[in-house]
Amino acid sequence: MPEISAVPRPEYPRPQFVRTEWQCLNGTWQFERDSGDSGLERGLLDRDLTGEIVVPFCPESSLSGIGDPDFHSAVWYRRTVRVPQEWAGQRVLLHFQAVDHDATVWVDGVEAGRHRGGFTTFSCDLADAADPAHTYTVVVRARDPRGGPQARGKQAVTFEGRGAHYGRTTGIWQTVWCEPVPATHLGRPKITPNVAASAFRITVPVSANRAGHQVRVTVSDQAGELARAQARADLDLAAEVWLPLPDERVRLWSPEDPHLYDLRIDLLDGDGAVLDTATSYAGLRSVAIDGHAVLLNGRARFQRLVLDQGYYPDGLMTAPTDEALLGDIELAMAAGFNGARLHQKVFEERYLYHADRTGFLVWGEFGDWGANVFGPPGDNQQPTASFVTQWVEAVERDYSHPSIVGWCPLNETWQRLHDQITVLDDVTQGMYLATKAADPTRPVVDASGYAHRVPGADVYDSHCYEQDPEVFGKLMAGLADGTPYVNADPDGTAWSVPYQGQPYFCSEFGGIWWNPDARPEEYSWGYGERPTSEEELQVRFAGLVGVLLDDPRMFGYCYTQLTDVFQEQNGIYRFDRSTKLDVSRIRAAQLRPAAIEQARSETEEC
Repeated sequence: MPEISAVPRPEYPRPQFVRTEWQCLNGTWQFERDSGDSGLERGLLDRDLTGEIVVPFCPESSLSGIGDPDFHSAVWYRRTVRVPQEWAGQRVLLHFQAVDHDATVWVDGVEAGRHRGGFTTFSCDLADAADPAHTYTVVVRARDPRGGPQARGKQAVTFEGRGAHYGRTTGIWQTVWCEPVPATHLGRPKITPNVAASAFRITVPVSANRAGHQVRVTVSDQAGELARAQARADLDLAAEVWLPLPDERVRLWSPEDPHLYDLRIDLLDGDGAVLDTATSYAGLRSVAIDGHAVLLNGRARFQRLVLDQGYYPDGLMTAPTDEALLGDIELAMAAGFNGARLHQKVFEERYLYHADRTGFLVWGEFGDWGANVFGPPGDNQQPTASFVTQWVEAVERDYSHPSIVGWCPLNETWQRLHDQITVLDDVTQGMYLATKAADPTRPVVDASGYAHRVPGADVYDSHCYEQDPEVFGKLMAGLADGTPYVNADPDGTAWSVPYQGQPYFCSEFGGIWWNPDARPEEYSWGYGERPTSEEELQVRFAGLVGVLLDDPRMFGYCYTQLTDVFQEQNGIYRFDRSTKLDVSRIRAAQLRPAAIEQARSETEEC
């Protein structure tokens, strides 16, 4: 196993709710495979483990020091933790940014927490009252069965990836860390911008109500403090603070000017003493719908999105470095895209932090591709209640990021319109309603592509991988008279409720199969016939995007995809992020004004 000279991924993992005191627990942990999921019976909880792994990288990845791509029905982790002297007597929270799929955590042999779902954050107590003289032992068991329903995204259920199925991720795959908090402490704030009022509404949960406690929030920019307000925290489970900004200091967040305000949040006791403090940031921007257009800050903004799978050759679903997350955004922007669908995984929160800072628009998505009711019992991604639970956890975590402009709870679900009502219908409706309840400020597509089941959902979309621009144009032309292209069963049976005039976009298209370095024996996959030259690819790309840019009722598109991913070789860039074609031509094809932007601009001028 390689010697680790520094803590991997050492950056603060939760940049929109920051405490100064924290301890990163990434690095070398004890590790052991448990192929029969019998480890608890065999005493793995109570003894040292036989191997080592580098957290936060999964055992399938090379960066973990293991690099075993086989199935791991259960794996175990173990390490010791010593808390700093200054944390004495405080409650210490132990945070796991993501563990795939079913995690149980023990501290000193006592169960401290459980979590089901491989994409979202959970926490438990390391100590109710920390003792720096004590060494705490943390043990984690992660179960990831090969069969049975769970939300896997693009993780393959066969040994080798094929088509658009890739390698698996088991166990810890994002940062593990801990922080001290007082007994009564701040919860994560929910930050809602209100452009019409030039203000922020900030909802701050508190761990336990105490008479006389208040929450105080201060907003600042580079010139200093702009506003300060406080609210009682002893009447409700969450304090709500309203912070209007002075007119002369209002600056909207946008792709051209991704301005962020600094926030300081204090919890005060009845005497005004500060009990707990955290910092955050916020962007003042609005997202709205007007007819066929999706507006950003009141103006039509054509969304030139790219599909980003978030996979890396050496880290799989985990970026090797924080710089790699930012680098993917910069690659997309260099190619002329102004945003991305964060496809089939809940991305690391630091990606969203970089999107906030760079003005990159994103759609948050869950990893549940192809959920259906037609497969055998226990099929891969048949819907379960954990779909809804985990998705709400994701929306709650990411609600305050200004870069997010839409939500996509499901992707390419399969069910016929006139079949009996199924669990998938219930889950689709439930995920849509839960998203709207958790966040009424952003548009939601009930399911991206394929089976739309919620009448009157905020937006409507389709996936179309027709490669001939002329044929593609004919398929998309029906939007002009209210009969857009709608995905259907291969035999023509309808999957979706009828289109009702909502904003519409083609949220997957292109996928042009291109790998100029492919060896004859190499398995390679993409959509349609491979171009015979890069020139043919460039002409095809320009023709396809031109169809959508020129449609005055199309509010955006999402091109497949940013990078190659293993055998799926249809990216603008190679899997290692190197350049494989003339990106400047890709950029030039996209940057002319879109018809919907021109039409809205002319109307506003009149």
